[in-house]
Amino acid sequence: MATIDIAGDARRAVDVVKAGGVCLFPTDVGYAGTGGCEAALLRFFRAKGRGAHKRNAMLGSLDIHDEVHDMPARAKEMIRALVLDHDLPISAIGPFRADHPLPRALGADALEASTESGTLAILMNVGALEQEMARLSLAETQPLFGSSANLTGTGTKFRAEDIQPEIRACADLVIDHGLRKYHRYRRSSTMIDFTTMEVVRIGSCYELIQDVLSRYFRVELPADPGLEALPSGHTRAAQQVHV
Repeated sequence: MATIDIAGDARRAVDVVKAGGVCLFPTDVGYAGTGGCEAALLRFFRAKGRGAHKRNAMLGSLDIHDEVHDMPARAKEMIRALVLDHDLPISAIGPFRADHPLPRALGADALEASTESGTLAILMNVGALEQEMARLSLAETQPLFGSSANLTGTGTKFRAEDIQPEIRACADLVIDHGLRKYHRYRRSSTMIDFTTMEVVRIGSCYELIQDVLSRYFRVELPADPGLEALPSGHTRAAQQVHV
């Protein structure tokens, strides 16, 4: 007997977003919130108490990444290796095609608030539910943008019951699948700009991502200073690249 309904939950989540709502849902790297229009994202942004300098990420997949990101071949090889060969979660940052139907459907103002200097972060490979939501997103040209389901500065939530009331109150749907896979990391996804190889955020599975990029691509990422030194994972550490 199935304990969760991936297809049904993905359908409900995307339908809520299509109706202009906010959905809170589980990923392997913690609970997240998503919307697909300026009004929904602004409501979620305000509930989080998020600073204006923070950007939303696009929920995606390798298919969405291939169509939307405009990256060099080597960068795409690294991302495919992480996702396909090593089954690792990643938020990949890079230049994007603003004329692609998915980002264009978000609307100019919301897209501007979700991108920086012509780059877009796409979250991928963070669980079966997110992958099915991403499949529906691409098939139905419904953008899904968002960030972690928590008050800013309070850390990623790996159980739905730990999501603060302020965040729950802004949501039209909360999907609860229990404790998330990478809860021991206590961080969300690792974010890397794959055109500069700059680590923007150290997150779940960082040491595994380091190993893959070092072993197969001769790219050496900065060391993780640890949770005590960098509890949120955010960093602008200079990259170290050996070619």
